[in-house]
Amino acid sequence: MTTTPTPTTDDAPSPPAPAPAQGRGAWSTLRPLVLRLHFYAGVLVAPFLLVAALTGLLYAASFQAEKIVYDHELTVPVGDRELPVSEQVAAARAARPDGEITAVRPSPEPGATTRVLLSGIPGVDPGHTLAVFVDPYTAKVRGELEQYGSTGALPLRTWIDEFHRDLHLGEPGRLYSEFAASWLWVIACGGLVLWFSRRRTQRKLRGTTGRRRTLGLHGGVGAWVALGFVFLSATGLTWSAYAGAHIGDLRTALGQETPAVSAAAGEHAGHGTAGGAGGDAAHGAGLDRVLAAARAEGLDNPVEIVPPADEGSAYVVQQIQRSWPTKQDAVAVDPATGQVTDVLRFEDFPVLAKLTRWGIDLHTGSLFGLVNQIALMLLALCLILLILWGYRMWWQRGRGSAFGRPIPRGAWQQVPPQVLVPLLALVAVLGYFVPLLGIPLAAFLAADIVLGEIAHRRGRRTYGPASR
Repeated sequence: MTTTPTPTTDDAPSPPAPAPAQGRGAWSTLRPLVLRLHFYAGVLVAPFLLVAALTGLLYAASFQAEKIVYDHELTVPVGDRELPVSEQVAAARAARPDGEITAVRPSPEPGATTRVLLSGIPGVDPGHTLAVFVDPYTAKVRGELEQYGSTGALPLRTWIDEFHRDLHLGEPGRLYSEFAASWLWVIACGGLVLWFSRRRTQRKLRGTTGRRRTLGLHGGVGAWVALGFVFLSATGLTWSAYAGAHIGDLRTALGQETPAVSAAAGEHAGHGTAGGAGGDAAHGAGLDRVLAAARAEGLDNPVEIVPPADEGSAYVVQQIQRSWPTKQDAVAVDPATGQVTDVLRFEDFPVLAKLTRWGIDLHTGSLFGLVNQIALMLLALCLILLILWGYRMWWQRGRGSAFGRPIPRGAWQQVPPQVLVPLLALVAVLGYFVPLLGIPLAAFLAADIVLGEIAHRRGRRTYGPASR
């Protein structure tokens, strides 16, 4: 939402767009177009970005808040020796005999509880599981909470996560977050280009007042954090509804999808533990032997054990550490023999699969823990301030009496065809892959042209005489 100060005073009206001149550089004709796009995109998209920034700020803080709110369920006094996982699961089953065990997360560190995850529990969201927290030293149940997602989000973080993602409106609500992510990088890059295209003397903040000072704050802070916004935009789009589907299709076409360990069991599959009985060591390998087989393959904590889905499937043990260094190795273990039947190493993931994993984890605050979360909170705070400064500049552009004095129309008509045609082709390609950028942009251009022609016919054209 950066705007260009006038050459005289802050309150002077903006001059009409100049007619094209011989020998003008490409940037001199593009700058008014970038300025107008940045201004209008900022004004119209900013409310969505403000909601995304506020909810993102809350989500980044929710990791630490979760540890405080659910301390009783998450932690226990450190004991002398951990009990076998099968005994811990048996205790959880005694407390919660209903439902089906979908996974077990053994205590990842001294003083942390074991989670036994159950599905099919009445009153629990079908897309969530019920986590039963067990003391690994005494097998006493510490409590139970609803859990969501691969990061093990508990109710507080789950609520904030869904608020950030879709405003608790379900699939229709996801359009808001995808719309914000689709435009954030455009606004950030436009502002960055506009800021550095200004003369150095015009970028100074000290000694300035009024709109120029607001512009200095808006542009200076925006320049420092623009790359962070581009990153948040790109990674946010990877799991969005429409752009995310295109990204997924592209990764599949390039052979860069995320691999999965084969869960097919060996020839003795029908004689072992079946269907998530989990922890019954009297039949088949049992959880303890399965976990020991995974440990022998180098899978240290934290891990998740998924019981066989049916009699022809194996146990899957996967590392679930999203922090650096990322631990995502996985093995399949035959439920009858306890032998490892397949191994998948994170180091063997395709490049784009690794980058996607790291990008999502960095976006959500998991990759570097508390440092990552503080950085995300600072980015969210900067975005909130930039939006407020942007609206203040809009007010000041109207001389403090009314909003809405726009950047003059006709900027696109000043761009030479040899620049405009490739630019339109690039916009068309981007619009296809990122539809919530392309469709609103096309609508904006159409409306702008129609309104300009209406104003022209009424004798109120808002751009220079050379613009047609």
